[in-house]
Amino acid sequence: MRKAYSSQRRRGAGDVIVLLILMIAAFITLFPIYMAVLNSLKSDGEMLNHILALPGSLTFVNYADAYRKIDFLRSFWNTIAVTLIGVAGIILLASMAGYKMSRTPGKLSQFFFGLFVLSSLIPFHSIMITLVKISKELHVQGSTYGLGLIYIGLGVALAVFLYHGFVKSIPRDLDEAAVMDGCGELRLFFGIIFPLLLPITATVAILNALWMWNDFLLPLLMLTDSDYYTLLISTNMLFGEYNNDWSAILASLVLTMLPIIIVYLLLQKYILSGIADGAIKG
Repeated sequence: MRKAYSSQRRRGAGDVIVLLILMIAAFITLFPIYMAVLNSLKSDGEMLNHILALPGSLTFVNYADAYRKIDFLRSFWNTIAVTLIGVAGIILLASMAGYKMSRTPGKLSQFFFGLFVLSSLIPFHSIMITLVKISKELHVQGSTYGLGLIYIGLGVALAVFLYHGFVKSIPRDLDEAAVMDGCGELRLFFGIIFPLLLPITATVAILNALWMWNDFLLPLLMLTDSDYYTLLISTNMLFGEYNNDWSAILASLVLTMLPIIIVYLLLQKYILSGIADGAIKG
């Protein structure tokens, strides 16, 4: 009895420690968002003098100012276009590649699958300069579609890994039955297999949408015309050498992160389940 009671107490203490660690991590994560929202509702003087205090009176003038200064609608649609191109391309190519390599085991499939996995381990900063030079030569620098294509190339490796593992959970009997009914390979994939990949497809879509929407470095390197700026690049233009419009900057950051947070909250249930299925079954 004493041993069981002691073991139970240790487990209880362990649960409390884990809970405290999670609370601290949540606080560290959410505090910058809280500060951005809080100070975006203050006047310039109030924000600079009392950055941690609650606003004396709520003001939404900063949001109207940020909306105008970053040309929100144009930047928003540019970000949407880049994200849609990148996510759609990654899903299409990675799902087909992952399915094909999973269904045709052999040395060649293992070789290509290994290349995909290894390429996902290469740090972006090590290929950054080369990527910029290649994009100039291919005339894809400076446009939303070009940026979307680059995202496809950078993001397809991890997606292939997830799809490859998930496809193994789909019985091969479905393939054989469809072939006996006269299905071609493309019809088999898009008509039967792809709908069954919905959980991992949702995960791939959410993870890559979060990455592309919140990415700053790659758009900064690739976009040279203000007509194609994404939300974060437009916000970056509010930083000046001698003057920073912090009220507009904070309001702009809130406007930028709000859409993707809403999407994440609506679809978050697919993320962990899809990653677990794809990784464990792989």
